[in-house]
Amino acid sequence: MSVQQQPSGQSSRSFASRAADAMVDANLQTALNRLSTGFATRRATAIAAVPEFEALKADAQAIKNHVLDNLDHYLERFEAEVIARGGSVHWCPDAESARQTVLAICQAAGARTVTKGKSMVAEEIALNPFLEANGIEPVETDLGEYLIQIAKEPPSHIIGPALHMTRDTVEGLFRSHHPSLDPARDLTQPETLVAEARQMLRPRYFAADVGITGANFLVAETGSTVIVTNEGNGDLTQSLPRVHVVLSSIEKIVPGHEDAATLLRVLARSATGQDMSVYTTFSCGPRRPGDADGPDAFHVVLVDNGRSAMLGTEFQEMLRCIKCGACMNHCPVYGAIGGHAYDAVYMGPMGAVLTPQIEGLFGHTDLPAASTFCGRCAEVCPMGIPLPDLMRRWREKSFAAGWSPTAERWGLGLWSALARRPWAYRLVARVAAAVLKRLGSKGIARLPLTAGWTAGRDMPAPAGRTFSDLWAEQRRG
Repeated sequence: MSVQQQPSGQSSRSFASRAADAMVDANLQTALNRLSTGFATRRATAIAAVPEFEALKADAQAIKNHVLDNLDHYLERFEAEVIARGGSVHWCPDAESARQTVLAICQAAGARTVTKGKSMVAEEIALNPFLEANGIEPVETDLGEYLIQIAKEPPSHIIGPALHMTRDTVEGLFRSHHPSLDPARDLTQPETLVAEARQMLRPRYFAADVGITGANFLVAETGSTVIVTNEGNGDLTQSLPRVHVVLSSIEKIVPGHEDAATLLRVLARSATGQDMSVYTTFSCGPRRPGDADGPDAFHVVLVDNGRSAMLGTEFQEMLRCIKCGACMNHCPVYGAIGGHAYDAVYMGPMGAVLTPQIEGLFGHTDLPAASTFCGRCAEVCPMGIPLPDLMRRWREKSFAAGWSPTAERWGLGLWSALARRPWAYRLVARVAAAVLKRLGSKGIARLPLTAGWTAGRDMPAPAGRTFSDLWAEQRRG
């Protein structure tokens, strides 16, 4: 996608203002505390129990690299296998064609309601509001997605859509949106909250005409689609309605079942710290004669939406992403502000790379800059994606297009001018070191032009001399 393309429907508020609000939101900060004690801790424990995890990662990366080098071959084979088993495959170059394709399938089935399993691609193409505008009611069945649907909010995490909500928030949503809820019913425990959601959703499964799920993987050798869930809602969504629609992006393809098994072992441990998700379901087309259940029709909607344009470019490695969320679970920026501050479907480090590709860089220049470049995201990524390097590439494109902040451009211009003149660079560095030494011989609590940094931390006492001078002196000694 061209960096010149403008995104659709960006917030009028800046990233900085959204982030500032997030950091003083007490409920959000309480919810975000679960990252360090939840996903991250469980991931570390799960990986420590598998001595061969590094070898698994290498195998998983090799599988995805091979697929990306032969993507057309595996996609065509997948299509042929789906058709051979009685299903249909629909190729959609962009979000609009994907929305129209799903709508046509629903209208052909006479659908009034559809149940949906968790699907980030559905969020990416804004499927729910489109269906609603065309007289079809979508019902989210994943608990987190159900919560954000009734709250009319976007997801704040790719594996925990409602991660920003506290238990009190969830109870308040149920009491305000479930008219049949007994006011005396106890909703103070997670088990009772889940039971209340199940009670409301169960009849919707049977009433739905179409079920829509995402896909974690697509298996080329059998035309199978794979979903992993911890609630079982995906199985009900795809087996009870007359029509099952799988909504997937094109890079989810893998050659065979053994390859899928390797990636599944990596995915569960990286995402939720489980050996394997509670439900791992392979779908192999519509119901066959003699099958006890399953849909009468099976459709796979393959969405490109900027991904094929990444092939052969510096961003191709991003297509290895399996959407485990490990990068955001360990990101200090995401951990401080949550997902909504990014104002994008994909948030955190992976979103900072993927969002500009899908929606265009214009209007999203803050995302690649929303990083400390500490490298934790690349360290924990099971697919070895160099996320900091890719964010730097987007920063370079932003600077080249003239979209960087004026102060940043002036600052980089001044630094560049000095860097091309070593004598001037050394002189300015020595003067700055001496001035800093005089400003804070015991440490600097406040520094002009850096209030955003020194307001939250103290700078150590400066040495008063430049690194180059100290290094030269050490070598002479």
